[in-house]
Amino acid sequence: MAVKIEETFQLRAPVDRVWGYLTDPRQVVTCLPGAELTSVESETIFLGKVKVKVGPIVASYAGKVTLTERDDTAHIVRMTGEGRESAGGGSAKMTMTSTLSALPNGGTEVHVSADLDIVGKLAQFGRGMIESVNKQMFKQFTDCVRATLEPPAGAAEPVADGGAAAPVPVSEGPVRLLPVLLRAVWENVVALVRAIWRFVRRILRLGT
Repeated sequence: MAVKIEETFQLRAPVDRVWGYLTDPRQVVTCLPGAELTSVESETIFLGKVKVKVGPIVASYAGKVTLTERDDTAHIVRMTGEGRESAGGGSAKMTMTSTLSALPNGGTEVHVSADLDIVGKLAQFGRGMIESVNKQMFKQFTDCVRATLEPPAGAAEPVADGGAAAPVPVSEGPVRLLPVLLRAVWENVVALVRAIWRFVRRILRLGT
């Protein structure tokens, strides 16, 4: 099952600082619940594990992330990731491009484009549900990044030194997708009800 991901978010942190954080998997992993960096083979190849739990189903992946391109001037980084289930024939592959742009207010806009291919347990939930779950998980990730890189409310803005703040601790347990799935289902139901209500209102207007 192939899934396309397009996300954009903004941070109240200078572009050099955000760039230094997002191009270092050793720091990014601190904002990924259930993820563990197990080995650094080189400056471009990283090995790790991710554990995902949906109700009684637990899928554990072991894999590799490779930085295939890094443009420090244009602030564009491309990477590929692939992993296999520790038990079972499932697998996941991803290609991702992240582009950073400096904002006039000194902040940073981050655009992420990725293609994800899933085989195995998680694919049974279907593309629509996986996309909804991805949006929820991406929000959790961006919230953690903001807490890590942005200054506290009322504090002075950080200096663009390319460094990163101390990581915010996250759960080391598996990613528990059941609450995320329920939230995604609820959002889909709300969207459906709104669409039906708009349709009914249109029919009523035509009737008058």
